[in-house]
Amino acid sequence: MDLTGKVALVTGAGSGIGKASAIMLAARGAKIAVLSRTESEVLRTKEEIEAAGGVALALTGDVSLEGDVKSAVETTVTAWGRLDIVVANAGINGVWAPIDDLQPGEWDKTVAVNLRGTYLTIHYTVPHLKAAGGGSIVVISSINGTRTFTTAGATAYSATKAAQLAMVQQLALELGKSRIRVNAVCPGQIATNIPDSTIKRNQEAARIPVVWPEGDIPITGGKAGTSEDVAEIVTFLASDHSRHITGSPVWIDGGQSLLR
Repeated sequence: MDLTGKVALVTGAGSGIGKASAIMLAARGAKIAVLSRTESEVLRTKEEIEAAGGVALALTGDVSLEGDVKSAVETTVTAWGRLDIVVANAGINGVWAPIDDLQPGEWDKTVAVNLRGTYLTIHYTVPHLKAAGGGSIVVISSINGTRTFTTAGATAYSATKAAQLAMVQQLALELGKSRIRVNAVCPGQIATNIPDSTIKRNQEAARIPVVWPEGDIPITGGKAGTSEDVAEIVTFLASDHSRHITGSPVWIDGGQSLLR
């Protein structure tokens, strides 16, 4: 999967899936613009890419803010003259609470980052993908909202993840004539730090009893996947090896969502 000569923008690249994807894309030869709200994290991602012989540009911004996204895209294209690959990964779990407890501001924040952020990322990058003669957009969705609905109180999160998949399938048709492929990666339980920022409140009131078979993730005996597992799929979808794949969700969960 040689990506030499390609330019990629990865959002939420300071840690977890975004960081692993950026590092793997760079290892395949792409120049990588890494975007995160946290400057220290994105600088570390840039340093790791460069230490391995890659080329990277560190950008700080919030994907829910139009000006930040527009500036990040313009900086990337100014630096390297083109854009070929977009990984819309930035997202939050937000607040998980019963619907009558979940507050409007909490709902709005999750929608702003996960859904508005995905829209802004695609909105501002598509003109440059068209100018390059085509490209690949990979949206990081989730098993939640696309295959499973048993995460207690995760209504806002699940709604945004379902909407991301709908966007992917809608845009696969709209952008196909411009030779732009759009696909979704839907991870299950992945070992990242995103649960640390999840606010869980009164979940028991929203929980539906579910009896699991022994081992929540069949293929690994219950062990969570890694960010690199997801990055492998992202890199494949970014490359010409997936040239005939668009509008497709890929669930990467070790079979977890089939139990739910």
